[in-house]
Amino acid sequence: MADSDPDEDEVRSGARTMTSRPKDRAQARWEEVATRNWELHEGADGTIEGVLGGIEEASKRKRLLKDTTPLQRGIIRHTLLVLDLSTAMLEKDLRPTRHLLTINYTIMFVREFFEQNPISQLGILGMREGLAIRVSDMSGNPTAHITALKNLRTLEPKGSPSLQNALDMARAALYHTPSHGTREVVIILGALLSSDPGDIHDTIKNCIRDRIRVRIIGLAAQMHICAEICRKTNGGEGTFYDVAIDEVDFKQQLMAITTPPVLRATDTEAQKANQAALLMMGFPSRVVEAKATLCACHGELNRGGYLCSRCKAKVCHLPATCPTCDLTLILSTHLARSYHHLFPLQNWKEVSWQRAKQKESTQCFGCLSPFPAVPSMVNGADGGQVLKRAEGASESSRYECGSCGRHFCVDCDVFCHEVVHNCPGCQSGVVGGAEAGEAG
Repeated sequence: MADSDPDEDEVRSGARTMTSRPKDRAQARWEEVATRNWELHEGADGTIEGVLGGIEEASKRKRLLKDTTPLQRGIIRHTLLVLDLSTAMLEKDLRPTRHLLTINYTIMFVREFFEQNPISQLGILGMREGLAIRVSDMSGNPTAHITALKNLRTLEPKGSPSLQNALDMARAALYHTPSHGTREVVIILGALLSSDPGDIHDTIKNCIRDRIRVRIIGLAAQMHICAEICRKTNGGEGTFYDVAIDEVDFKQQLMAITTPPVLRATDTEAQKANQAALLMMGFPSRVVEAKATLCACHGELNRGGYLCSRCKAKVCHLPATCPTCDLTLILSTHLARSYHHLFPLQNWKEVSWQRAKQKESTQCFGCLSPFPAVPSMVNGADGGQVLKRAEGASESSRYECGSCGRHFCVDCDVFCHEVVHNCPGCQSGVVGGAEAGEAG
């Protein structure tokens, strides 16, 4: 006991040192949420309805406010999603359990991934009992991935995860992918350990050599090895590893991966070294045959399908790679839907009461829902007396497009930036000014 007493004293003194950290140190994200001070003030009518509405608007706007600088992005992605299927996923800190919530969110992620990246490929792996298992093969068919994920609900998590085995299997699956696309591995990790058979640092070096990016979402706490994997495989950037605070944060982090990553200088140099300036693609049309024939992708009998533009082999669905001649087969709409990532819609500006009075906007240009009336005290300098809403929300509930000058509500703001990726005011062909103020 005497030998262990000093150790306890050291641990306790270390804990005291951690507690008495300098005040100027930046807080972690979970610390900021835990110490956040929600101050609700009554509105002019004696209720807090307007303040609560401002908090809701601020949360919606937070998802939209991102860097809209036109950058070169890898719109042809080859992504492997690795799920933790160990006993740590049976924890109930995320309801109903980490395992079931992860499966539900992953199904939503698969749908959104192919909605935002229709010409990309996705595969799913699992970590269970110290091994890496294949859940679904890499393909561009979201139905096959969703079916495989639903089957995981009956599979009870067991054993420990292995990051090294998962990265090795992912590297083997991505090794033969063409160089014009990105190679990404997304890991959802709920455990605080990794049962590896060898030196994981050798695996990290192999991932760097093969230009594989790794992104990890933790569900428990931060791990040094996870931070090191993400930092080294992403050119030294430390923003690709984070721990989910709650269910909402977990979903937001997962859905953020649907945006194609920015191409780094090393990726561009590798593409130049490959001397592939143009990528050949086929745009076949759907055919319905009089008699059922075998498709080249699954070997099943069906009447409908798409004929390869080069070799006339039939495939069931698009986008796909022709099994016969390896030609990329897509529809023109798939290419058009991927284009908005290269030139994103600019963020709309918050509108002050003075600006709302100047434009005389009374209803949303998109959905025609009425805006709150401009207070009578808004007459120049007196505008500062108006009670401000939550930080990030517009005090007038209006958001203005910088190009056409139209005013929109927060719901149209979310819809235009996340679904349409175009401004209705700009598409209508009428540019701001006096005409924009008339329609509001």
